[in-house]
Amino acid sequence: MLLKRPNRIIRYAVIGLGEIAQHAVLPAFRKARGNSSLEVLVSGDAEKLQRLGELYGVAKRYHYTEFEDCLKRGEIDAVYISTPNAHHRHLMEMAAKHGVHVLCEKPLAVTAEDCLSMIAEAEKHKVFLMVGYRLHLEPANLAALSAAHTKRLGELKVFNSVFTLQVRDPSNIRLEEVERGGGPLYDIGIYCINAARQLFRARPIEVFALSDRTRDSRFKRTDESVSCILKFPEGRIATFTVSFGAFATADFDLIGTKGRLRLEKAYQFESTRTLKIYEDHKITTKKFSRRDQFAPEITYFSDCIQKKRRPEMSGEEGLVDVRIIEALLLSIDLGSPITIEEMNPKGRDKEILKLSPPSPPFGRIFNVFSSGNIKH
Repeated sequence: MLLKRPNRIIRYAVIGLGEIAQHAVLPAFRKARGNSSLEVLVSGDAEKLQRLGELYGVAKRYHYTEFEDCLKRGEIDAVYISTPNAHHRHLMEMAAKHGVHVLCEKPLAVTAEDCLSMIAEAEKHKVFLMVGYRLHLEPANLAALSAAHTKRLGELKVFNSVFTLQVRDPSNIRLEEVERGGGPLYDIGIYCINAARQLFRARPIEVFALSDRTRDSRFKRTDESVSCILKFPEGRIATFTVSFGAFATADFDLIGTKGRLRLEKAYQFESTRTLKIYEDHKITTKKFSRRDQFAPEITYFSDCIQKKRRPEMSGEEGLVDVRIIEALLLSIDLGSPITIEEMNPKGRDKEILKLSPPSPPFGRIFNVFSSGNIKH
């Protein structure tokens, strides 16, 4: 590995300069500068490289075809991959081969096979691989987890969620074919899946899904909406609906034998969140102000690298969700429930509770759907 001194600032390259990178990842480095430094930008779009490089003071800028040259020069210790989903494996494995640690946006990859290969490459080259599950560090979601796991709601029984938005631009990569990681399950359904698993502290044993494409011209290549049922051990059920063609909503409910909680705007990063807990005739409401969710994950990953500690949001964590998505897609194709392997849950890292810096301004964005050519 490139890192030699435990307190060294971790030098990053951000790969892919689309919407999430411009709007959230690049600005987050301003608040993560205690142990992280933005040193390199990688994109297939020359205009993005120039404008964003000047805006964030990043002099080292590379086209995708030059990325390996950057790796060979030893200019970075870690990468933040925010490219379209289908390119995650190729870029991650290239970085790993040069001893560079990888923080990858979710989903980790499009298939479980790709995830397994990425995990194996990280182990082979002794680098850390972390998936960008920013909500594992977010105060409102952590408060919901605390209420669920301290038995405040009694025995947990039901999880239900709706996550919807309008994807209006037909060129948006979210509307690509599912084989390339497009569609609502990979993009927003993964939030519902991961939330249910975290709250139940378990993995589903059987899943069922239905989809609808409608006649809307936006959805020629992928589904507009998907509704899912996940069966967990001990009689617990999770249901959720995700859609790219409905008014924006991002809430979940968790119901137990003694109470219920509701987290409004649970998955978003630009809004305040409201947590309501219902117990007998008592309702407790707590509001959580908008806070940066990307600086904490960058800070946490850098801390893991410095201390040589495996991240809680590991490649294996990402693999589980991709396996569930694959099972749901198979269920849609076959029109029947799919039984999946039950796996033992892993404990959460208590250190992540300490990381929650205040929010920086969100970046202004341009030309977000132009990714240039990423060649394998």
